[in-house]
Formats: sequence, C-alpha cells, structure tokens
Amino acid sequence: MPERSFAAWLALGWTEDHPEAWLARDAAGQACGWYSLAFPERENTHLAYLSPLVGPAYRRHGIGTGLVRHAAEQARQRGRTLITAESRQGSPGEAFPRALGARRGISDACRVLQLKTVPDGHLARLRSQAQAAAVGYSLMSWEGPVPGRYLVQVARLNQAMNDAPRSAEDEGQQWDVARVREDQARVAAQGLRYYTVAACCERTGELAAITQLGIEPPAPDCGFQELTVVARTHRGHRLGLLVKVAMLELLAGHEPLLERVFTGNADTNAHMIAINTELGFQLLDHWPSWELAVAEVLTWPASAQGRGGAAPEPPGARGRRAQS
Repeated sequence: MPERSFAAWLALGWTEDHPEAWLARDAAGQACGWYSLAFPERENTHLAYLSPLVGPAYRRHGIGTGLVRHAAEQARQRGRTLITAESRQGSPGEAFPRALGARRGISDACRVLQLKTVPDGHLARLRSQAQAAAVGYSLMSWEGPVPGRYLVQVARLNQAMNDAPRSAEDEGQQWDVARVREDQARVAAQGLRYYTVAACCERTGELAAITQLGIEPPAPDCGFQELTVVARTHRGHRLGLLVKVAMLELLAGHEPLLERVFTGNADTNAHMIAINTELGFQLLDHWPSWELAVAEVLTWPASAQGRGGAAPEPPGARGRRAQS
C-alpha cells in the first residue's frame, strides 16, 4: 500500500474493526517486527483479527511467536477467545501458523486481470450476453461517496454479502447507513479514487446489484476490487457480470493509466469465480485463514516472547484508532 492508504488502514481498519498496532524493537531500539490486532464490536465479538510481521533479518529467533503471545494477552483483556489471521500459501507466513499448531480455515484466492490481455471486443460480447439476461434492469454509476438517496439500499446490498462463503467461526456483518458512512470515511482517509456501478430494477426502482473499485492515486496502474454483490431476489439475470463489465468500461474512460485489477474471493465462491474467469482474471495466489484459541496461546512459556531483547510496545496515537 502507498503510505497514505497504509496509515488509514492502520488507524481505521475496514468497517468497525477498531484495530490497535504494536511495534517490537530489539535491544538497540531497532524495529524488528510489529502486528495489528483488530477487535470487531458489533458481531464476532469473540474474535481478534491478527496481522503480524517480522522483518526478514530477524526471523527464526522467536520474535513472531512472542508477538502472537503478546497479541493473545491483548485479546484476552478484550474478552476475545479466538485469534484469526491469514497467510499466503507456500510462504514462510504459512509455515509459521502451522508450526504454532493453528487450525486452517477457509481460503481466499487472489486474482488479477491484466487489461492489455483482454481481446478487442471481448467486453462488448460479454456485455451483450449479460444484457440479454438482464431485461428490465438499467445501469447507473457514480464516483466518490454514495449519494444520500442510495445509502439505505447500499447498506442492504452489503448485507447480502452474508450469503458469501465464510469461516464457520465468522458471523456475517450487520450493515446499516452508519456502517456505510464509516466505510466511506475509510475510503476518504485512504485517498482513493472510488467508483461504483449499480444495476437498478426498472419495475421497483431498487438497486439490485453493485460493484465498487478503488484506485490509489500514487499507484494509478492498479485497481482493487471491493464489494460486488447481487441481491438474492434479483439473482439469475447475469447482473454480477453486467456490473463488472460496465465497471471496466467506465474505468477505460476515467483511468487511462490503469493496467491491472486485483480481486479476491473465497475458494468456494464458485459463482463469482466463474464471472471473474469469464472476464479474464488469472489466479495469483491463495490465502488460507488460521485460527488459534487465546487460552491455548497463553499456555506457552514466557520464553516465547522472543529473543534478542525484542518487546512489543504501542507505536502511539498514530497507530491506534480513536474510539467512536
């Protein structure tokens, strides 16, 4: 992430995660590792989402284990019983939770669409196919925040994401206008150029499908897919494909430097993966999730805090989200 996006993620999390960050320094005061720990407050109040990192030069000295144990103590103080994290499959990050005895959960797959590889006319053909199945629906789009008149409907569409595959331990998020506004505050803090395409049911006037994508101005060659969802009562009309094709066509006119778009889906989300495959997305890597019981971690000996004088400390107000 560019610095502004990273700082906003560190301070705000995603949607009401309320994260805190801890930095580990060695005896000489050199930063050697850190972690972010997020505490959702509406649902999943038994979980703490952990993102740990140890600098390559400091690995295999117990620092990562120490960070996890330290995080478990913070989680215990917040009444959380389970720590969950992700790692890239095949990386040292995957070997680490395995060595700790973590239980593997659901896996996400990251894909990328290289726009220069999309054949001429391909998007037009897909749009024609989708439109043939989407009679009675029309498209709209906007850049930036959700217009006020659509806030309730966008919250409802976010709620529909609860149908997507997720870990058995993970409760679906409950969306309302306040949560949509908080998500928009995160987008603004990150400084994203943010685009939305929605499909509207002409008979009822309600939003039936939506897709959203953000671009970080310091890296205008990369776009990052966020929400894509079709309301349950409007499925079966190829609206997911229609809004995603329309998004790529919109970006072609607004983001001339864009070269690739990244997206992620649960490995078991066959429907959305099929749409992405039609568009030309290629698999990059898999990201399995891992779970550790807080009580289990806290039985580890104190020597697991790491060697070399490393001890986590909070990095100050810039690394902590103000409570709202």
